[in-house]
Amino acid sequence: MALLATRAAMLDGIASELGDRAFAVPTDVSDPSQVSASIERCFELLGDVDLVVNSAGVDGPSALLDITDEKWARSIGVNLSGPFYVSRESARRLKGGSCIINIGSELSFMGMGLYVDYCASKAGLIGLTQALAAELAERQIRVNAICPGPVDTPMMEAEIAWFPNPDEVRQMAVDRVPLKRWATPDEIADAVVYMAGAKFATGAAWSLDGGTTAC
Repeated sequence: MALLATRAAMLDGIASELGDRAFAVPTDVSDPSQVSASIERCFELLGDVDLVVNSAGVDGPSALLDITDEKWARSIGVNLSGPFYVSRESARRLKGGSCIINIGSELSFMGMGLYVDYCASKAGLIGLTQALAAELAERQIRVNAICPGPVDTPMMEAEIAWFPNPDEVRQMAVDRVPLKRWATPDEIADAVVYMAGAKFATGAAWSLDGGTTAC
């Protein structure tokens, strides 16, 4: 298993927990030259690769008029260009029977105020997923997306802390989910494992949001 992200210390910690099964490759996925070198390194170390998961993401609320060019570029760069770069470089080397899974969001399918850049990037990710699936199908490479709702992570807590009334916002975020709770990271990981084994699924975008987009 290869782990790509910008935070080297975090990667090293996870790789250490996994032992000999994993290694860290610090990479800014918004930088195509870094991605090209890192993917080449991954395949050198791993040999054949069966699964690529694009899960890097940046988020954070901002009013429309407060979104700087830099913030917009960063959101698109990490959330949309990153999966494109990783998928493109991986597709040069992937064999039939392998798959790519992109991590989208419930906001891939709906708009939300204060999240203009994030919504745009995650909606674009669904288009990318479907186009990749259409093109790579002839090589028997599947491409799908999993689109979570709120997940109990430090990134989610950092978003909540941005608001002047975080406790109230946190409760509102729970209440809007029909199942009345947030997902756990393990539940998202379980969905990735399931989708990786769904041999007849390609071009799919699976909502994993506790019913938010369906109710």
